[in-house]
Amino acid sequence: MKFLAVIPARYASTRFPGKPLAILGDRPIIQWVYERTAQSFDHLCVATDDERIRQCVEQFGGVAVMTSSNHRSGTDRCAEALEKMGGDFDAVVNVQGDEPFIEQSQLETVKACLEDEAANIATLVQPFSPDDTWETLSNPNSPKVVVSDDGYALYFSRSVIPFLRGIEKEDWTKNQQFFKHIGLYAYKADTLRKITKLPQSPLEVAESLEQLRWLQAGCTIKVGTTQKATIGIDTPKDLEKAVELLKTNR
Repeated sequence: MKFLAVIPARYASTRFPGKPLAILGDRPIIQWVYERTAQSFDHLCVATDDERIRQCVEQFGGVAVMTSSNHRSGTDRCAEALEKMGGDFDAVVNVQGDEPFIEQSQLETVKACLEDEAANIATLVQPFSPDDTWETLSNPNSPKVVVSDDGYALYFSRSVIPFLRGIEKEDWTKNQQFFKHIGLYAYKADTLRKITKLPQSPLEVAESLEQLRWLQAGCTIKVGTTQKATIGIDTPKDLEKAVELLKTNR
């Protein structure tokens, strides 16, 4: 299977304008993501709508593709990048542009999931720990997933799923394995072209989760497991934490 990795990167951000170009250690965040992604992919690009990001990527030797500023999501940006990159790609992996510590093992796992012929899309989950608190489990900014016996997503929700009847909420993680969704996606190329043409679905609008549009349309989403949490940078304070983490790991 021939993969293309696409790293969507926007300059405009309400909480952190210019985030992809912010310096982490000795290089921009987008360069960290690109170099880590290149460890697992022969073909990759940054998909952006900003000339400053394009110039930055090309300066460090990367490939950048200019895409529309009107895209609603990174998925839509990936679809345009796929067409502009040309080549006979079988699948596309959408790598978040604000996760400079993305693990090679995570990239390889999501690729392996898509090798399943029945899979249209692949993504990752991380098991919650039995020691996680109800506050951690119930955080609506951390979507949960329920998975079938053969490894496919049944549903995603900002609510805690499944509901455990007759058990105190503080004991839920000790009585059930819950899964946190990790927003790394891989799509079969034809599926990517299809889902970006679909209108928003009622479930997607209700929970503000685009993957529910795909499930509601009948797409199959294969799920891989990672034990490592992804570390995203959404705000300048997150960048400060990332700098400290970098110092610790060196």
